[in-house]
Amino acid sequence: MNERTLGTTGPKVFPLGLGCMGMSDLYGPADRKESIATIHAAVEAGVTLLDTGDFYGVGHNELLIREALSTLPPSRRDNVTLSVKFGALRDPKGGWHGYDARPAAVHNFVAYSLQRLGVQHIDIYRPARLDPFVPIEDTVGAIADLVSSGVVRHIGLSELGEESIRRAAAEHPVSDLQIEYSLISRGIEDGILETCRSLGIGITAYGVLSRGLISGHWTPSTVVNDFRAISPRFQRENVAHNLSLVDALRNIADRKGVTVAQLAIAWVAAQGTDIVPLVGARTRERLAEAVGALAVVLDADDLAEIESAVPKGAAAGDRYARPLLSELDSEKRPT
Repeated sequence: MNERTLGTTGPKVFPLGLGCMGMSDLYGPADRKESIATIHAAVEAGVTLLDTGDFYGVGHNELLIREALSTLPPSRRDNVTLSVKFGALRDPKGGWHGYDARPAAVHNFVAYSLQRLGVQHIDIYRPARLDPFVPIEDTVGAIADLVSSGVVRHIGLSELGEESIRRAAAEHPVSDLQIEYSLISRGIEDGILETCRSLGIGITAYGVLSRGLISGHWTPSTVVNDFRAISPRFQRENVAHNLSLVDALRNIADRKGVTVAQLAIAWVAAQGTDIVPLVGARTRERLAEAVGALAVVLDADDLAEIESAVPKGAAAGDRYARPLLSELDSEKRPT
């Protein structure tokens, strides 16, 4: 399987990454043994990029990854690229209290992540969101100090808008921007993707299945007991419309002999070799389906048919609830 390079300065990785958040947080209870088995299966399948955040499960996810990696053969473990987000503030009840990306906080957060992960360095380190009270240059400059000392290999960004991306890249080379990108979340196409490409910055695309909504496994009777209960696209007035888009995709997937999820993942992968889709598989079954998407070839006719079935802006509802959407620098349009 051909590797993809994250930007002009970043690492080479398998063309699909594993997002590990759901194994610890926000998607309801997860099976620890199955989570570890899924990470093992991902690495055995060739997946090299594992994405986490120090606030996922308030440290639980980093400890889970450490446990999974510690039981792999060194030859496999050494090929793993760890991407870590930092900055989100939590409380003992799991509540959220903004972001802290001050230089002192950067150095503090990385020290804890190194300990929890049981590693000497982090491959890609990135602020989870823009701290509105700290210039992005200060945050990136602090990570650059960690690069110089060998604690961090590459600097990544997450959910930043065009101006912030340019300012960050002027401070230090950036490997990739992590941002939501799917058939029904295409805001990146309104300038951000072009900006990243002009600066040699790759894309790690999360939410490629829109939190399961366009996976082909979601039904109108699916019960929501997690954070998706407040997500606009899963609300009763929107979900029926959004699932009609999935039905349109299913018609195309059936003709190609693939699943809806595989078609949706393949579409993101087909948007450029500088894009690496992240899948949030929590089981080996879902992981196998996602990896199978890499064998799906979409030609110009396929892409046109998919575009017709799910045109840009077709989804009902925003990708986040309003309070969360307001925290995304990527949603602020240049003036």
